[in-house]
Amino acid sequence: MTWTSPMPAPVDGPMTGPDRPILEGMLAHQRTTLLRICAGLTAEQLTLHSVPTSNLTLLGLARHMAKVERIWFRKRVAREDIEHLHSFEARDDTDFNHLDPADAPDAVEALRDEWRLADQAVADIDFDHTIGGHHGEMSLRMVYVHMIGEYARHNGHADLLREAIDGTTGR
Repeated sequence: MTWTSPMPAPVDGPMTGPDRPILEGMLAHQRTTLLRICAGLTAEQLTLHSVPTSNLTLLGLARHMAKVERIWFRKRVAREDIEHLHSFEARDDTDFNHLDPADAPDAVEALRDEWRLADQAVADIDFDHTIGGHHGEMSLRMVYVHMIGEYARHNGHADLLREAIDGTTGR
């Protein structure tokens, strides 16, 4: 049987109230959207360069977001002493450029694991907690805003990649 990327249940969050539940809900929605866009595709389809002028693939985006989740939440905010993913130090876009369809099931599961571990890592950290950033200090609240933007941008890319693969839109 051929593996296909599973369809996650949709996720919604509160529309009113304190910042933290709203931002956690929006991040959960954006996270799930990426895997909903990938759902139903085979490992081979997830590695297709469906836009010839780009190195982006759906599997590459999933790997990239696992790397980014780890960097921002676990390494920068929670200060966990853990390895980077996908040869981050090489700065060679390994997450996008070194793909094997056989790795797709593990990569999708690794992304889900990073979500869970990231959420656990910052669960008890105050939203006003600050870390050093490229442009000065930033709060955990702003890290959430940054990650929502990162997912939203890449989900737009993913929509285009998916449409080029099989015509599916509106996931």
